[in-house]
Amino acid sequence: MHWKYCRLCWLAVCCLLLTGCPNKPKDNPVQKPSVAPPAFDVDSAYQFVKAQTDFGPRVMGSEAHAKCAQYLLLKLSEFCDTAFVQEFTACTYDGKRWPAQNIIGSFAPEKRERVVLSSHWDSRPFADHDRNQTNRDKAIDGANDGASGVGVLLEVARQLQKLNPAIGVDIVLFDAEDYGPKEGEDAPPGEWWGLGSQYWAQHLHKPDYMARYGILLDMVGTPNAQFYQESFSVRDAQPVVAKVWGHAYDLGFGNYFINQPGGIITDDHYYVNKYAPFKMIDIIHYDMTSGSGFDPVWHTVNDNIQHIDKNTLGVVGQTLLYVIKNEK
Repeated sequence: MHWKYCRLCWLAVCCLLLTGCPNKPKDNPVQKPSVAPPAFDVDSAYQFVKAQTDFGPRVMGSEAHAKCAQYLLLKLSEFCDTAFVQEFTACTYDGKRWPAQNIIGSFAPEKRERVVLSSHWDSRPFADHDRNQTNRDKAIDGANDGASGVGVLLEVARQLQKLNPAIGVDIVLFDAEDYGPKEGEDAPPGEWWGLGSQYWAQHLHKPDYMARYGILLDMVGTPNAQFYQESFSVRDAQPVVAKVWGHAYDLGFGNYFINQPGGIITDDHYYVNKYAPFKMIDIIHYDMTSGSGFDPVWHTVNDNIQHIDKNTLGVVGQTLLYVIKNEK
């Protein structure tokens, strides 16, 4: 994940700006669900995450990146009505040019009313937040930072085959999200993060494409994750945030989906909101106790499959499916 925390307002800062906001989260006890959760196989989602990390770090230009792209296209082709690749050239902060691919799968592409579900599938080429300085030039597996969201979306796609929702659904897997400047490194002016989402939002995969809204997943595999309401999401698409967090509460997931403001996070949804004709929200784990605002393994070599929690994958996957199921 990119250098979000230098672009976010800490929750503590938000608390100074929002009257009545506490300096620690309220207790969020597990409540009984008021609705039946949709079917979602957490073991299947976990295996989809593991399959990505088994290729190794998915850094642009690497063999692992190329093989994972083939795998993701194959899976979306298997589950979706249509699947294809949007190719583009990613120009990174260090002056390099990389062949990159946004991978897109669609259900009921003929339907006008649509929702977009997204995540990024590349991984960070530098473990620049690792405590061990000798690891900081190493690429990371990105099990949580990237692969977790993709794993959830692949299982969502597998379930959507049976669900047959009333609306069309597009799954967009963004490339080139996480190749940005290392911590403390100078870079020329420019938007060096979220290159795949920037490209897609400015070159939508269909002429005059429109969606009701989009939902981005990022770092959704942390054990006991807490998904606060990210501030760009609230600013740009508050009704969507209310809908998603409300459905999560109905499913009994109020201890994961925290009904409090989170940080201001520059993620792929930011670029979609900036360039596309519809809005997207971000479901992202936010850790008020860590120095970065994210999981302690963020941008370290420890962001691997051992730190992925099946229960969290299931919470997010069931929430997404319930949201889609209730769109008419």
